Amino acid sequence: MPTLALKLAPLQNPERYRQLASALTDLTVRLLGKRREVTAVVIDDLPAARWHIGGEPVEKPTALLEISITQGTNTEEEKAAFIAAAFAELQRQLAGDGALAMASYVVVRELPASDWGYGGRTQKARKLALAV
Repeated sequence: MPTLALKLAPLQNPERYRQLASALTDLTVRLLGKRREVTAVVIDDLPAARWHIGGEPVEKPTALLEISITQGTNTEEEKAAFIAAAFAELQRQLAGDGALAMASYVVVRELPASDWGYGGRTQKARKLALAV
């Protein structure tokens, strides 16, 4: 039940948001083994004038992708593969033949199963219910 929060600049069009959400969901399912039906992607875009790197407004497309997953459900290798593939996808979709700003990030956040959930139940409660 991962959640992906993507912030990007400059502003994009609605079709680009759909393409980004679809591609990031596919990567999450394929590389991290997460369930598509509970994978949520939220996209916030900002005018370039509101994003700064090194104290200066960005001049290239830029992105910050944060994915939250349950702690201990993926290996270091799986997370590294996701980071590389997600960055490449963001670069492909946002920069085309160019490059994303160097300070574009993909962050994997691991949360304890007791600290989050969906549908009103924690991941820990779901795991315990399966064990019964």
